[in-house]
Amino acid sequence: MAELKRRETLASQLVKVLADRVGGGSYKLGEKLPSEQELINEFGVSRTVVREAIATLKAGGMITTQQGIGAFVTQSAGSQPFRVEEASLDLVNEVRAVLELRIGLEAEAASLAALRRDDRHLERMVKALERMEAAISAGTDAVEPDLDFHRAIAEATFNVNFLNLFNYLGAMLIPRTRIQTFRLHEGSREEYLQRVNREHHDVYMAIRRRDPEAARAAMRVHLTGSRERLTPTEE
Repeated sequence: MAELKRRETLASQLVKVLADRVGGGSYKLGEKLPSEQELINEFGVSRTVVREAIATLKAGGMITTQQGIGAFVTQSAGSQPFRVEEASLDLVNEVRAVLELRIGLEAEAASLAALRRDDRHLERMVKALERMEAAISAGTDAVEPDLDFHRAIAEATFNVNFLNLFNYLGAMLIPRTRIQTFRLHEGSREEYLQRVNREHHDVYMAIRRRDPEAARAAMRVHLTGSRERLTPTEE
């Protein structure tokens, strides 16, 4: 297959190709996807692009991964869960609209998580925070640990509907999978992501304290900040 073009959208292009193959039955339910190296060779992309695409498909519930084994199809070809169209997310205004949806949903999820969480959820949040810190230091976009942090909060609500909707939306929830948000502001990518993770930590601390109002407020601040960071400051 011809090499994918337009570096800024390589991961999303690869997601579409792989999703189309699942939908078309080329990769059947329970079947193992090609290895990272096979995808790299076929599409002429980097390992990072392949991993971002796999993380997006995993977050969307289409595949699952097993360490050291590979990725497997978990969503049948006929399954059509609720999704925001990926193409529309190329526009900043549409990304901001998704964030507005998240503010309503995830602020309430954080509040419920503060009331219902157990030690397992706190441990998952801490691990996600630590993995995001490591990813930032390594110079990556840290999308997967970011998603894992928010997913742990959805799980801590003990309301499967929050988790299902989160998984349906997948990595489209993270603005920087569609737009290089750090370029809209002064400072480096690392500084931008460190700020995001500090906001995550504030949410975590409120949930740990079992303070639902503080958790709701911290999540609202975080997601509102993400929305406002999509609006460049005027010179």
